[in-house]
Amino acid sequence: MAESIYKRILIKLSGEALMGSKPFGIEADVVKFIAKEIGDVRDLGVEIGAVIGGGNIFRGLSAGAQGFDRVIGDQMGMLATVINSLALQNSLEQIGIHTRIQTAIRMEAFAEPYIRRRAIRHLEKGRIVIFAAGTGSPYFSTDTAAALRAIEIEAGAILKGTRVDGVYAEDPEKVPNAERFKSISYIEVLNRELRVMDYTAITLCMENKMPIAVFNMTVAGNFKRFMLGEEVGTIVMGDQNEK
Repeated sequence: MAESIYKRILIKLSGEALMGSKPFGIEADVVKFIAKEIGDVRDLGVEIGAVIGGGNIFRGLSAGAQGFDRVIGDQMGMLATVINSLALQNSLEQIGIHTRIQTAIRMEAFAEPYIRRRAIRHLEKGRIVIFAAGTGSPYFSTDTAAALRAIEIEAGAILKGTRVDGVYAEDPEKVPNAERFKSISYIEVLNRELRVMDYTAITLCMENKMPIAVFNMTVAGNFKRFMLGEEVGTIVMGDQNEK
């Protein structure tokens, strides 16, 4: 059997990825598709953690425009990530994949509290671990939560599943001939202000030498192809000369 390039990874999905054709909320068929893609990679023997945003339900950053206090808005956004995590867990378990949700905010009726050692033990047993409720603190995005959890569980890389097939010099949805990078450094991402992940997340990854792979999650098989070493998407990592 072909061998994966990483033994343990963390996949970061946006909440919007769960909407499908809906203007908001969750489309069940899309969640089932994502679950199958994750299952195919797990079948390679890869240990998988996951972080999902909550933007399909509520986005803390836009809360101020709606008259909400930023802290309250971020807390509402954290709860939205728990809803999305429950949806993904349900779809994974429907196809026979054991899954655990760990939340940064205690809510034992729905999930376990986040405990690093327990999360790693679940991963070692072949369970998918979904990390919900962000970091548990306001003013931090789920991008930052993904970077933090990836570092804590000693993942080989963060895989960011998006609607585009990598990192571009300009928005490919607005500029059809925009340049796509096969690889790019953290510093260049920051200097060019490319919207790979937010500044805090990129800085965390840079300081801890955590590669970020950006690929199109909507294409069936892309996740598995990347894990098998095919040229899929863009890798964000340190400069070649970096020691």
